[in-house]
Amino acid sequence: MSKLSALIVVHNEAAILEACLGRLAFADELVVVLDRCTDGSKAIAEKFNAHTVEGAWPLEADRRHAGIDACEGPWILEIDADEWVSPALAAEITGSVTADDADFYFQPMHNYVGTRWVRYGWMAALAPDAKGSLFRKGCKTWGTEAVHPSVSFSGRRGADYKTGIRHNFVVDISGLMKRFNRNTSLAAADLHQRGVNVRTRTLARKAVSRFWKCFVARQGYREGGVGLVVATLCALYPLVAHLKAKEIKS
Repeated sequence: MSKLSALIVVHNEAAILEACLGRLAFADELVVVLDRCTDGSKAIAEKFNAHTVEGAWPLEADRRHAGIDACEGPWILEIDADEWVSPALAAEITGSVTADDADFYFQPMHNYVGTRWVRYGWMAALAPDAKGSLFRKGCKTWGTEAVHPSVSFSGRRGADYKTGIRHNFVVDISGLMKRFNRNTSLAAADLHQRGVNVRTRTLARKAVSRFWKCFVARQGYREGGVGLVVATLCALYPLVAHLKAKEIKS
């Protein structure tokens, strides 16, 4: 069977890292990238006999690729510290690696707000509903954007998984707001650096269509108030990032 490396990139994730690593025992190797960690993340990684890589990387692409380069296996499962792999998903992953008949696979993301699985209404601006977490080494490349970097794949895509990854996204609605504020600020800095300029009126109109897409087409209304908040934040994301970029410029 081809060797499988599980890769986790962390920044001060001691509070949740053990729960993540404890679910990855099926992997042949654990690789933990410690990006400017000042907490107990390293000690937790060493407890699980993980290979650790320490450093300070300004871009997500740089730290992701540092971790990919450190993996010894021909197959890599890229998991974040706030993500859990169930035994059913582990079995599906192991089956794909054993079959060795594709180059990458996408898994559904089950985004949790607290203890609630919010199934409907997401857009990638806030949280993805699917992710290409399993791939053959050399087949996944991260883009250089400061937030939500693009990801490209090469080779053949296998059948999308039915079993999802549990994404412990935020604890509550306040966490959603904090994540929105943080990510729009990072996106604004990226827009400013790249000199991207879009008319405010255009983005305001786009917000309406984005809200409809999240709340109606993607059935966010089925989530009640939480779905309304998710749809609103997804709709406003490009507009708020743009306005923050204008503030930086001025």
